[in-house]
Amino acid sequence: MRHPSGSHLQQSYEGQFLIAMPSLREGPFARSVVYLCAHREDGAMGIVINRRADEIEFSNLLVQLDIVGRSEAIRRPPTAEAVRVLRGGPVDTGRGFVLHSNDYRVEESTVAIGDGVCLTATLDILRAIAKGDGPSQAVLALGYAGWASGQLEDEILANGWLVAPADFKLIFDPDVEAKYERALALLGVNAAWRSSEAGHS
Repeated sequence: MRHPSGSHLQQSYEGQFLIAMPSLREGPFARSVVYLCAHREDGAMGIVINRRADEIEFSNLLVQLDIVGRSEAIRRPPTAEAVRVLRGGPVDTGRGFVLHSNDYRVEESTVAIGDGVCLTATLDILRAIAKGDGPSQAVLALGYAGWASGQLEDEILANGWLVAPADFKLIFDPDVEAKYERALALLGVNAAWRSSEAGHS
């Protein structure tokens, strides 16, 4: 990515967590944890992993998309029962992105990101999950977070984000509300301390 100085992408954060600074209290990314799926010269793309889409049930979504019939939705396999629907970010919110374990792949559709995590954005994976043939771990995100070339680096330099190694279990943990504090803990950071210290460094 080119900066005003003309330099290229110094470091890719692909496959890592972006954690919104505790001092960021408003806006779409307040208290967000983003799993960064791609970070290249032309921009970055990630999925917010700690925002539930509370009004949307995975089984109802399968019915709406004509993947299963209404009667079949009642008899879904345990792996489908466990899939959480997340608000993945403000871009393309009508589109679904499945983050999942690497024990499932669709040729030419599944992208391996790192540490056993993959991304698939086709209906094939939803059909497989509905039949019990999908990945052992999965979350469905509606929408994603996107950054133009150089934008993410600028936000990190402006202390908008902390970068942390991704944690496989945290991505798929059903306790969505606790993910922010637990992500900060990966860096040994306490949220209350960070919000009071942010202006004093």
